[in-house]
Amino acid sequence: VANLSAIQLVSPLVTFVNLIYWMIGLGGSILCSVSKAEFDEESSNSYFSVSILSLCILGIIITIVGLIFSKDILGILCKSQQLLPMVNSFYMIILFEMPFLCYVMSVSYFVRVDGMPNLAFRAILIANIVNLCCDIIFLGVLKMGIGGAALATVVGYAVGSIFISTYFFKSERTLKFIKLKVKPFINKLKEICKSGFPSSSTQLYFTIKIYIYNVLITLFVGEAGIAAFSICDNSTFILYMFLIGASQTMSSLVSVYFKEEDYSSVSYIVKKSLRFALISSVVFSLIIIVCPNVMLLLYSVKDPAFIPTVLNALRIFAISFVGIAITFLFTFYSQAIQKNSVSSIVSLLEGLIFPCGSAAILLFVLGENGIWISFAVAEAATILFIFIYSRYLNRKTDGEYTGFFINKHNDDKKVFEYTIGGNVKEAVELAHQVQDYLSGNKSSALVSLAIEEMLVNIINTNENIDAIDVVVRNNDDNILISIKDEGIDFNPVIKNENLDFDNISVLNKIADKIDYSRVLGLNSTVITIKN
Repeated sequence: VANLSAIQLVSPLVTFVNLIYWMIGLGGSILCSVSKAEFDEESSNSYFSVSILSLCILGIIITIVGLIFSKDILGILCKSQQLLPMVNSFYMIILFEMPFLCYVMSVSYFVRVDGMPNLAFRAILIANIVNLCCDIIFLGVLKMGIGGAALATVVGYAVGSIFISTYFFKSERTLKFIKLKVKPFINKLKEICKSGFPSSSTQLYFTIKIYIYNVLITLFVGEAGIAAFSICDNSTFILYMFLIGASQTMSSLVSVYFKEEDYSSVSYIVKKSLRFALISSVVFSLIIIVCPNVMLLLYSVKDPAFIPTVLNALRIFAISFVGIAITFLFTFYSQAIQKNSVSSIVSLLEGLIFPCGSAAILLFVLGENGIWISFAVAEAATILFIFIYSRYLNRKTDGEYTGFFINKHNDDKKVFEYTIGGNVKEAVELAHQVQDYLSGNKSSALVSLAIEEMLVNIINTNENIDAIDVVVRNNDDNILISIKDEGIDFNPVIKNENLDFDNISVLNKIADKIDYSRVLGLNSTVITIKN
């Protein structure tokens, strides 16, 4: 249990490194993905090169700086003289993990962009398996103590680094290192950080929050409290295994349907995702509240002096799981509908302001229990903020946005939906049907022509395609054409010299706007033609 306390006190350092590789790795991979979609090979390679090289250098710098200023940093991280020797043992070794961690995570982002997600998954899995095996050897057999746990982590990520490096020897990889001068390199890095910070900012809040909680618990609860906080904190990672999968899948689909103005589908996806998140969080919360001993067994808590504190903390902390599920889902959702400022505010409130503020107040009002209650209070306060904001937006937009998840409404009478097979004859017939459907509208001929050009191009650029979905929305000020197909990547805005057939120039001339994305293996194209 003392080991858990020491590891928890060093965790702000680890979450800070998470912020660095998340910001640069994710930011660079997003920009790289966009460049690949635009078939800009030079830009995609430059983002790839700058991101990985920067993270490797930063990982080494963090290790060196951490060693040189170890005494000062440990003084900031650990306020308990009793725990300082163990914290020092863990800290001095875990520093050597940072270059490997930055390298593995940076490459894994780009491996996914390059169409090899399984390689990234296996590298992380191998790193953790090796870590676990080394834990058994170093802690169980060699009795190396907390330093052995840190060394196991270093070895695990070193092996993971070696495994993910096989990417550079694969013939099918498309991303390559290129040379950049200092100024272009710095400019690219700034662009990458700007792209990645909104998503990675949660790690910044998390780092500050963990540090503040560590200090408060150390001073007012003691070593048992730090151990309890460590177990509570780690229990959320089990919940996040469910929430991340649901949220990422939801946001990918919602971003497409919202762009297509298919708000009914958005509501359906959100309801399904919310139901899954709530069931997962309620079940997990009940397990912890009713059977908290499960976590004691999982983390080998046997000290009678620690058990009451840990059990009490777990039962109270578990109440916050339902709130975590709702706010986490809303954060991803608001990003998907391009309400990035709202997402950032919610992340700041839920991740830093509300928990730290409520912890400081409740600690003095309720004592030790105030610390654990503050997590549930923070989630409740965040949900209240979202509710107030949704009501404000509803009134501000005269009812255009409604509900907790601020969605819009569709007029289904103005929607034409059809699915065709992969042949030109059906494509031409559908184009004529749409023109008849829009008869009387001045843009009907242009819409028909746009659909025919797009569908024929999709059919001719694929050897075989089973179905193409077409949705036409006749709005007051524009006509929206949504087309989905499972063919090869095809962005109609960008001319692709690798395609034998790419005669889409007519579409680009008549369309007022064309949006393209590749989601879950489907090409999703939204064409806007003004009335």
